Amino acid sequence: MLVLNCCTKLLILEKILKNHFPQSLKVYGAVMNINRGNPFQKEVILDSWPDFKAVITRRQRGAETDNFDHYTNAYAVFYKDVRAYQQLLEERDIINWDQVFQIQGLQSELYNVTKTVANSKQLQVKLTSFQAVHFSPVSTLPNTGSLTGSSPRLTYLSVADADLLNRTWSRGGNEQCLQYIANLIACFPSVCVRDDKGNPVSWSITDQFATMCHGYTLPEHRRKGYSRLVALTLARKLQSRGFPSQGNVLDDNVASISLLKSVHAEFLPCRFHRLILTPATFSDQAHH
Repeated sequence: MLVLNCCTKLLILEKILKNHFPQSLKVYGAVMNINRGNPFQKEVILDSWPDFKAVITRRQRGAETDNFDHYTNAYAVFYKDVRAYQQLLEERDIINWDQVFQIQGLQSELYNVTKTVANSKQLQVKLTSFQAVHFSPVSTLPNTGSLTGSSPRLTYLSVADADLLNRTWSRGGNEQCLQYIANLIACFPSVCVRDDKGNPVSWSITDQFATMCHGYTLPEHRRKGYSRLVALTLARKLQSRGFPSQGNVLDDNVASISLLKSVHAEFLPCRFHRLILTPATFSDQAHH
């Protein structure tokens, strides 16, 4: 194993990963953020360089961490050879198995290989699988004529909005998620529509893997076109900075799927897998 911390090599890695879309998208997004100021204190682990077979992004070992915070304690994985990924998992000091964490990736063997190693270390593994989505280049946005006055208006989120996002996110509702969302808002692009009191009514944020997430519109403000406007505006914002505008959606989220189809988003051939791993000693206390 080696930690890749040379700026030049990290830029080369970014280019290499681009040639392995869409399977490499999560790692690519994390590496792009590392190369642009590294606001989430990430680092890159490889089996070898330059001819690597597996790459994992993780939090830097010196970064402050909460052992119950699987939102922040997140790894992204891409491999050309699944055995090389398994060998990295089995090496000492690559994964912190003593905390609750998550592993993300877009490759089908990810779950079985991770579960095999996790079982040997007595961790529970919870898999959620999504359809992966990529937004086409956004050239025109929906008509925002109604949003040019003082209200409602199209803007971005502030850290003060984190509590609302935590309460409305299906994955949220706890202290770790509140802190995570506040950090995402502080570090990465977001878009929201605010009402006449300045409160967000529709929004989308970007996560640590440059993925668009937590797109949400308050129930009383739906059917006004806000979700489409917010999604396309954020996609364009990411594209203008050179990021791939990617997202994921659960198979039973009919409203979001129809919205994505209406804006001609591309449903990718690979699926997005999120694994949450919990040590046996934590399983009664951990937040899921």
